[in-house]
Amino acid sequence: MKYTKIILAAAALIAGAGIINAEQPKVVSHRGYWTAPGSAQNSIRALVKADSIGSYGSELDVWITYDSVLVVDHDGWINHLNVQGTHSSVYTKQQLKNGETVPTFEAYLQAAVPLKTKLVIELKPHDDNRLELAAVKKIVAMVDKYGLNDRVDYITFSKNGFKNLIKYAPAGTSVQYLTGDYTPEQIKFMKGTGVDYHINVFRNNPDWIKRCHDLGLTVNIWTVDKPEDLQWCIDQGADFITTNYPEVLQELLKKDAAAKTTKAKGKKAKK
Repeated sequence: MKYTKIILAAAALIAGAGIINAEQPKVVSHRGYWTAPGSAQNSIRALVKADSIGSYGSELDVWITYDSVLVVDHDGWINHLNVQGTHSSVYTKQQLKNGETVPTFEAYLQAAVPLKTKLVIELKPHDDNRLELAAVKKIVAMVDKYGLNDRVDYITFSKNGFKNLIKYAPAGTSVQYLTGDYTPEQIKFMKGTGVDYHINVFRNNPDWIKRCHDLGLTVNIWTVDKPEDLQWCIDQGADFITTNYPEVLQELLKKDAAAKTTKAKGKKAKK
């Protein structure tokens, strides 16, 4: 029902179709396209669905278990089990809402190999910095193992995780910070490639998008679902927009592209 309401709201803003140009924001499906029928957050089905509609990226969350196995899960808790204190053989048997079980990170990567969507890998903050560092090293090594270095972006709320991803990821890999407590200049100094902040951070700091771009940093805005908020992000020139409703964003981008094409033709006709 919520999805239907959002589609209807978006429809009120859409008056045509067009080809999305390179300057428009790219669509990132939050935790995969989990709002699609038959899907679930951080499920392999959500990854496949995100790819099937042409999402630029599919975001996922990664933890390391008690026995040092990487798993894909958002909360770090499922059925009263704490991922950091649970053996992987137990955690990966827990069922998601669509009937799948919690996937290992390796299984997720294996499913991603034949797809086209990028993987926006979020390292979750762990209780122990040593455990988190182990997770960083394992994530980077496994991405390399499956030949996906050119198809991943790394994001994290963890300050230590951010520094370690910059240190251990291959040169040129996108590493973005998720909490708005660093200015664009600080991110640049720390050798991050961009910021991935909540929409309210940019509304409270209206010049940050321009400052990021002036510094050569990318801008991702999360997690944006309302059509009017999505349109605001488009208008502000975000590079990426993370949303639970990627098809709504795609339709708004088509409408935006069509409007720009019509405007350009009008200007040309006047000359």
